[in-house]
Amino acid sequence: MADQSVAVVTAERSTTPMLEVTGLGVTLPAGVVVDRVSFTVLAGRTTGLIGESGSGKTMTAMAVVGLLPDAAVASGQVRWKSEDLLTAPERRRRQVRGREIGVVFQDPSAALDPIQTVGRQVGEILRRAGRPRAEVRARVLELLARVGLPEPERQAGSYPHELSGGMRQRVMIAIALAGRPELVIADEPTTALDVTTQARILALLADLREREGLAMILVSHDLRVMAHVADDVVVMYAGRVCEQGPARAVLDRPHHPYTRALAGNVPAVTSRTAIAEPLPGAPASPFDPPSGCPFHPRCPMARARCATEVPALRETGAGPAPRRLSACHFAEEVTP
Repeated sequence: MADQSVAVVTAERSTTPMLEVTGLGVTLPAGVVVDRVSFTVLAGRTTGLIGESGSGKTMTAMAVVGLLPDAAVASGQVRWKSEDLLTAPERRRRQVRGREIGVVFQDPSAALDPIQTVGRQVGEILRRAGRPRAEVRARVLELLARVGLPEPERQAGSYPHELSGGMRQRVMIAIALAGRPELVIADEPTTALDVTTQARILALLADLREREGLAMILVSHDLRVMAHVADDVVVMYAGRVCEQGPARAVLDRPHHPYTRALAGNVPAVTSRTAIAEPLPGAPASPFDPPSGCPFHPRCPMARARCATEVPALRETGAGPAPRRLSACHFAEEVTP
């Protein structure tokens, strides 16, 4: 049974698709890392991509904004307001990336240029658009204030190494917002931050989503993060989607044993010291998945069928969009 202490923030429901990912496949020299992944991001809502390390969630998110080599994306469509970004010219993809879709990278220390000031990096996309210097300066200070950096004028002249980890992450969020995007992709935005700073960054993202009317894709391995921010979730395992649907429904009543194991392993959201225990067994490799259901070697519900037959991702619950889907032969038995 899922941990009932997990509370999910649910925004006003929208049925307007901003982004539609269909049958996405990503292949690296070692093998397939994303296998026929499909999901929809609705306007004004946060879609969470969740799973253990190696599940394919970051590869999926980076494929959306064209930050993988073209040769790596083997199949599928990524439709941004009806335009397929996978077949769009590179010039158009660069235009979309930053202006229409912002990206918050996992490690701000690696993503930020150490020899350029914070203000210059936040204003880069505005300068490339030919905005006047005074307008760029005013927008940079506005953004730094909006993401909660104290003394924006002073911080604009700082270098990344002069800021704390939480402050650098706020700068990354400011950069993502500079082009006034309609969708923001945040890849593990709280990694390596202490619990208190994590909570502040999550509160900032939720507040910006509400105030700016943004849609958001949030990538995380931490169900506590999803519980605070996500409206809808896509649970990934070994490069595939194993469950998806509205966050409250999925976390409260999982339809897949993997989701149930993740949710049941989450310590109280209000705890500042509790750490989730790792799930028993090793995650399946997408490069060499086991036969049948990739989760069956770790699954307490596994039966003979699970070892030989790959379960289809199928609808397991009626209701408004997004639909409840599960790739489990026995989804109806997972949560009584």
